[in-house]
Amino acid sequence: MPRITKVYTRTGDDGTTGLGGGQRVDKDSLRVAAFGTVDELNSQIGAAVALGLVERLMVALKPIQNELFHLGSDLCILEEDKLKFAVPRIEERHVVALEQLMDELSAQIAPLENFVLPGGAPGAAQLHVARTVCRRAERETIALGRTEPIGEFVIRYLNRLSDALFVMARYENHVREIPDVLWDSRA
Repeated sequence: MPRITKVYTRTGDDGTTGLGGGQRVDKDSLRVAAFGTVDELNSQIGAAVALGLVERLMVALKPIQNELFHLGSDLCILEEDKLKFAVPRIEERHVVALEQLMDELSAQIAPLENFVLPGGAPGAAQLHVARTVCRRAERETIALGRTEPIGEFVIRYLNRLSDALFVMARYENHVREIPDVLWDSRA
């Protein structure tokens, strides 16, 4: 567990930041954009939790927020440095857990018959915001993966998480007896 004694270091004043392995990179690099968006995603999920979601989602999101720190660690440390440092990573078990959660929640909500717009209960709307940030994190991570190696399960996890956040938003509306906002293609 890192001990943080000072929040500011002044080392980033030149537009660079340190990776977990000690390398300095530009703050606008693909790697920093990817793990920065994962951090933003975690904050969006925290905002959803702060709104007071139904209990099942509160329980489900706590480990997911922790896993997003694993994901940030996974992205913050170069693959070659992972052999030197014991760092938390996203593993297949995390992807499987998201799939199991989606199966559980989906069994309790009506099947999709139309596209769903963000909205409904405040918590559901916030989960949709988190979903879109998750999709951006996925796109940025794919771009990073085209230029340098990344963790084996990172993209798969982000892909499942965005789907899970969609299902959670629908579940939040369902439990609160608020209908999903449906797309009107004729409007």
